[in-house]
Amino acid sequence: MLSKTIQEALNRQVQMEAQSSQAYLAMASWAEIQPGLEGVTEFFYNQSEEERVHMLKLLRYINERGGYGMVSELKQPMVTFPSLKKMFDEFLNHELQVSNSINDLVNMTLQDKDFATHNFLQWYVSEQLEEERIARTLNDKLEMIGEDRGGLYLFDRDMMNYKAKK
Repeated sequence: MLSKTIQEALNRQVQMEAQSSQAYLAMASWAEIQPGLEGVTEFFYNQSEEERVHMLKLLRYINERGGYGMVSELKQPMVTFPSLKKMFDEFLNHELQVSNSINDLVNMTLQDKDFATHNFLQWYVSEQLEEERIARTLNDKLEMIGEDRGGLYLFDRDMMNYKAKK
């Protein structure tokens, strides 16, 4: 059985994962109406779906442990971006926030001696390491490219296959 404190913290994480899904959906939609960003568009649609899966996994865990997984109201994500680089900066910042939240949750489970939830969250810890790595790598590539249109074309083309490499 989950403690009330852990249940509330997990439900905040459910909301954060849902917010991530919405943010990445907004990024996908913005990219889709920009000329030539088919790879970036697909990447963010996939990211949005992945975050939704993370949310559902948490929600179901809460319910399976005798708690109540809550579906919360979400705030409007950023829907327009001044540049592709700024959008990817947002992506990295968002992943860093999620990582910090997961780390806080893991710490809380240790303090509460909830080792089952601690064990469950290890998947999220590993997942966030990968998410941060991807976000940093993509930001580094965009930094190297700058405003070079040929480089942006190649970057987008590479993005079409990015998930397959993961």
